[in-house]
Amino acid sequence: MRLLVADVIEHRAHPVIKKQTLVRVPIRLGADVFSGGTISNARCDHLIKSLKAFRLLTEVYGAHYMRCCATSAMREAANREQVLARVEMETGVHIEVISGRKEAKLIMHTFWTQDLSAEKDYLYIDVGGGSTEITVLRRGRRSESASFPIGTVRMLGGQVDEAAWTDLADFLAQVGATGLEAIGTGGNINRLFKENGNAHGTPLLRADIQRHHDRIAGHSLKDRVNVLRLRPDRADVIVPAASIFVRILELADVDRVHVPKVGLADGIVYDLYMKRRGHLHYPTRVA
Repeated sequence: MRLLVADVIEHRAHPVIKKQTLVRVPIRLGADVFSGGTISNARCDHLIKSLKAFRLLTEVYGAHYMRCCATSAMREAANREQVLARVEMETGVHIEVISGRKEAKLIMHTFWTQDLSAEKDYLYIDVGGGSTEITVLRRGRRSESASFPIGTVRMLGGQVDEAAWTDLADFLAQVGATGLEAIGTGGNINRLFKENGNAHGTPLLRADIQRHHDRIAGHSLKDRVNVLRLRPDRADVIVPAASIFVRILELADVDRVHVPKVGLADGIVYDLYMKRRGHLHYPTRVA
């Protein structure tokens, strides 16, 4: 779970999102859902405590608007209606469960917060705990997008079906996505970018991702935390994340990936702002 509190600054080309604070809590609803199909009472308790804390922080920061979205794990939880009702009753926070296509669209909104060319074609890749969203962006317009049940938490549990990879490969072939420039989002690719020491704006090479995968995978989980200084909630998922990125880049015949250090939370803020304040100022080519 992430709480992003941000200021949105008016800019002549597009709004600029300035992060006030970003708080991460490793709830991992998918650890329950992808193995047992439901969210446990214990994990629901943790979710509620975290949302109460998040809500207090939004009040402290004086946030004018708030939006709470749930993705893959909540989409698939058999008891999601009971969990959603309990959360709203105990925290006052309404959780919006978004589809994979909606998730991809929100992530893609971050394109407009970055200095990337609207005249080029891109392959957007966002790797999460339960799903991976792929979007083809052609000259500033979302051309095709799809969500696949391939994620870091799923991989840790051995719950990624090879058929999902076949579907992803077929999608890339059908939409002609091979050879495009790639954009990678999510906390793990951001960390890999940092590990590689890239200057801001320079792309990360597929070979670099593979190299860091092999290096990190060669350490025990304990040493990844104590020696490599990875956060405990990052130390286990970064290896499957690197594997997912490398395989997608191989399937798409792409050697380089831009890492703008934004993700779903930034896209939610941008979309919320545009709907509440910015739609009168900024036309959008994201459809």
